[in-house]
Amino acid sequence: MQLDWSTLLLEVINFLVLVWILKRFLYKPVLSVIAQRKAAIDKTLSDAEALQRQARELEHKNQTRLADWEREKDGLHTELTTELQAQRERLTTELQNALAQEREKQAVLDRRRLVELETQAIHKGMDQGLQFATRLLERAAGAELETRLVKIALDDLPHLSDTQKDVLRSAGRDSLRAARVTSAFPLPVAEREAIYEALKSATRQDVACTFHEDASLLAGIRIALGSWILRANLQDELTFFAERARDGG
Repeated sequence: MQLDWSTLLLEVINFLVLVWILKRFLYKPVLSVIAQRKAAIDKTLSDAEALQRQARELEHKNQTRLADWEREKDGLHTELTTELQAQRERLTTELQNALAQEREKQAVLDRRRLVELETQAIHKGMDQGLQFATRLLERAAGAELETRLVKIALDDLPHLSDTQKDVLRSAGRDSLRAARVTSAFPLPVAEREAIYEALKSATRQDVACTFHEDASLLAGIRIALGSWILRANLQDELTFFAERARDGG
């Protein structure tokens, strides 16, 4: 078999033309398309990576925000718990103080009521005692008891304090030396003279005496010299006792 150089040359030329045609009209477009596809894929991958990064950043941000919210929630819960505890303690303290004040107030009222009841009982007892003493003294009152009361009064007259003596002497001067002597029973002459001498000695001056009778005195005498009064009778003593009893002693 002989090699046909012309045919071989034509085949080579056809092959080169085919290669040129393929390169010219097929290979470059294909490469361009491949490049475009590759660029699109790269862009898609880049966008995907960017989206993935954004997703990770967003996830991290959300996790951070959730953690912040949890911490804030825990802080608010702790603060609320503390505030509620403080409020509970404050209300408990106020309630205890109010109860203590109410108990103290009630105790004061109870003590006051007890004192009132005791005072009423004392006054009632003193009134009953006064009534008994009054009835007893009314039955015991007489000229003999009056004589004893007059003697006691005259015995005590020289022993007045200096201040009382000054008041008595001043009263004697202001009353123009006139004394009013009242007795429950008629006074004997001796007792009248004794009263006159006692007043004269106490005032250091003559004192005129007028004598009167008042059965309401029960027994004893009452001597009035100006503003000075000597009370030595049962009526005045009982009245004084009753007033002291009403005033609580």
